[in-house]
Amino acid sequence: MEAVIFCGIQATGKSTFYKQHFFDTHLRISMDQLHTRNKEGKLLDYCFSVQQAFVVDNTNPARADREKYITLAKQYKFKVTGYYFQSAIADALERNNRRSGKALVPEVGVRGTYKRLELPVLQEGFDELYMVTIVNDTFVIKPWTNEI
Repeated sequence: MEAVIFCGIQATGKSTFYKQHFFDTHLRISMDQLHTRNKEGKLLDYCFSVQQAFVVDNTNPARADREKYITLAKQYKFKVTGYYFQSAIADALERNNRRSGKALVPEVGVRGTYKRLELPVLQEGFDELYMVTIVNDTFVIKPWTNEI
């Protein structure tokens, strides 16, 4: 089984990427939908108990944010794959400004996440790690090279 962990500031395409690449195979675990860590924990427990592949579709900007998912996934013998969504802050803010309603994140929130952002590294426990960029409204996926 596989645990996929997304990492990146808001408005970098994480949820759209999930829909395009994982919708048919992995359960989506997102605080945007679940709203509480308690619900998130119960859904994670379920995935581990039934060996269900899943994607953690949150910003996970800091190593500490990713650590809890990686530790649990390794404990349950899941393969851990990470995707870092690289984007200039200006581009993310522009995409965010095209959102409306609850999807629109206050600029201070995007900038706050950006300040907390720590690039992922394989040594965190990832079995595979990729970088995702958006070029001409298309996702480009590259193997992680420890540089952006």
